[in-house]
Amino acid sequence: MMRMTGFIVALMVTAAIFVICVDGNEFFDRREIKVLRHLKRFNKPAVKSIKSEDGDVIDCVPALDHPLLKNHTIQMRPSFYPVSDSTYTKREAKAAITQVWHKTGECPKSTVPIRRTKKEDLLRPKSIGSFGRKSHQSIPRTTTFDPTLGHQYVLMGVRNGKFYGTEAAINLWKPNVQIPKEYSLTQTWVVSGNGSSLNTIEAGWQVYPELYDDNNPRFFVYWTRDGYRKTGCYNLLCSGFVQTSNRYTVGGSITTISRYRGTQYDLSILIWKDQKTGNWWLRVNEKDVIGYWPGSLFSSLGREATRVEWGGEIINSRTGGRHNHIYGKWAFCRRRF
Repeated sequence: MMRMTGFIVALMVTAAIFVICVDGNEFFDRREIKVLRHLKRFNKPAVKSIKSEDGDVIDCVPALDHPLLKNHTIQMRPSFYPVSDSTYTKREAKAAITQVWHKTGECPKSTVPIRRTKKEDLLRPKSIGSFGRKSHQSIPRTTTFDPTLGHQYVLMGVRNGKFYGTEAAINLWKPNVQIPKEYSLTQTWVVSGNGSSLNTIEAGWQVYPELYDDNNPRFFVYWTRDGYRKTGCYNLLCSGFVQTSNRYTVGGSITTISRYRGTQYDLSILIWKDQKTGNWWLRVNEKDVIGYWPGSLFSSLGREATRVEWGGEIINSRTGGRHNHIYGKWAFCRRRF
């Protein structure tokens, strides 16, 4: 009887281990299927692929096969360009920014360069669903250097008006970020609404290891129409920003970095609303039109912005008692819209 009991217990333990293993395999299979489904959505068949020395793969995707253009009539160029009121761009000859992948190739006309998403990219964040998205805490509320706060901003801007564009020349640097979940960025915001009705358009450069798996400064765009809750994403990681340029890729590493007491480089950004179509266009380098955010993405920004802001933002975890820094020198320009 004792032997039989021991045999039954052994069978039960073996069965339990077997069930755990089967359930575990099913979990990993489901996750693998989910990862593959997302990769298929992000990465489209390319006319040409360019391997960059920073580890990126840039896929040159036909413009009409762009992943964001389903049921959307593409606008290839804005209907007008703003006229500058500023002397900033006239008094300084600025070198155009370049990206690392430019060293090894270029995308043909009628294609757009899209940074390929890898399996490892999807596995770094806490969940696949959060990949490429900000949290609702990413709303700038104040200007603060308080070292006890994990999310910090340095901002300036204008509020309580009707605005149809913003321009900024933002100094380019390569700040150190200690852990992958931290980031350092500098950007311009076009904003309307508040709380869950907050609409934003954002563009600038950032160092963000969790998103890009390196510490390179990268050109980025972002948007939301509900205060970062369910809508919006970085770059081309969800339907939203429509890229039309074959010269630059959003999310690409920047090579032109300022040096202390040396050559200074600026990322020149212009965002303006096309009054004819309602789309918000993005231009860099005084001449390179990158693409646009369709006006249909937004609620209140479909009409106008009520404030524009410029500045920097960090996530600071105080790892090892150290503090991340906000880098930036901003020159702000006005334009006639």
